[in-house]
Amino acid sequence: MPNSSSISEFLLLALADTRQLQLLHFWLLLAIYLAALLGNGLISTAVACDHRLHTPMYFFLLNLALLDLGCISTTLPKAMANALWHTRAISYAGCAAQVFFLLFLLSAETFLLTIMSYDRYVAICKPLHYGTLMNSRTCATMAAAAWGTGVLYSLLHTANTFSIPLCQGNVVDQFFCEMAQVLKLSCSESDYLSEAGIIDFSLSLVFGCFVFIVVSYVQIFAAVLRIPSEQGRHKAFSMCLPHMFVVTLFVSTLMFAYLKPSSLSSPSLDLVVAVLYSVVPPTLNPLIYSMRNPELRDALRKLWEIPSHIRKY
Repeated sequence: MPNSSSISEFLLLALADTRQLQLLHFWLLLAIYLAALLGNGLISTAVACDHRLHTPMYFFLLNLALLDLGCISTTLPKAMANALWHTRAISYAGCAAQVFFLLFLLSAETFLLTIMSYDRYVAICKPLHYGTLMNSRTCATMAAAAWGTGVLYSLLHTANTFSIPLCQGNVVDQFFCEMAQVLKLSCSESDYLSEAGIIDFSLSLVFGCFVFIVVSYVQIFAAVLRIPSEQGRHKAFSMCLPHMFVVTLFVSTLMFAYLKPSSLSSPSLDLVVAVLYSVVPPTLNPLIYSMRNPELRDALRKLWEIPSHIRKY
C-alpha cells in the first residue's frame, strides 16, 4: 500500500465513462461556471459602482458574491479540464490547495451568512439603532472576521488532514478533493477519528450559526407581520425569504455531507450532495438576490445602459 509520502497525485471521480458523455459534462459544467461568473461578477460590479448600494446589506452581498466566485472557481475548472482531457488526475499539491480553499471559502460563507441575518434583524427589528449598530467600521470588522476565521479554520484542517498517513490508495470518490473523501484514505484509525472529532466540533459551530440565523428570522418574521403596510411586509419578506432559502440549502447539505452514516454513502449520493453545497448556491445566489431586489435590478439595468455621451456618437 502506498503511504502519503509516495503519493504524487490523486484520482478524482470520473463523471462519465464514454468520451461523448465526458464532453457533454464539460459543456454543462462550462455553462454553469460561466453563469456563476456572470451573475456574481455583475452583482459585484453593480454594488461597487452604484453609490446607492453602498449600504451594509449590499456590502455583505458583495462579500458573498466574491466568496461564491472563489468557491465555484476552486472546484469546476479542474473538473472541466479532466472531462475535456479525458483524465482523472490531480496533483498532491493541487488536491491540498482545493481542500484549503474550499474549506476557507465555505467556512467564511457560513460566518458571513450569519452576519447577514444579524444585519437584517437589526434593520427590521431595531431600525432606530441601525445606523449605530451597523456603521461602516463595524461592518468592515465583521466581514474581516469572517474571512480571517475562515483562513485559520482552513489552515487547521488542511494541515491536520494532509499530515495523516494515507495508505488506502489515491482514489478520491468525488469530482474535487473533498476533505471527507481524502480522510477515507487514512492508514491510522486513531488519526482518522481525531480529525473526524474536530470536524464534528466544527459542524456543531456551523449548526450553532444556523440556529442563530433561524432565531433571528423568527424574530424578523414576527416583526414583519406587525407592519401595517402590505407593501412594507412584501418588501421585507422579499429580502429575507431568499436569504433563508440559501442558508437552509447550504447548511443542510454541507452538514449531511459530513455527518451522514457510512451506510448511506454512495458515489452517486455523495456527488449530488457535493453539487448541492458547492455548485448550486454560487450559481443561484445572484439569480435569487437580483430577481427579488428592485434596487439591485435597477443597478444592474444601469450597467447595460449606454452612457448618454457615448450615444451621441
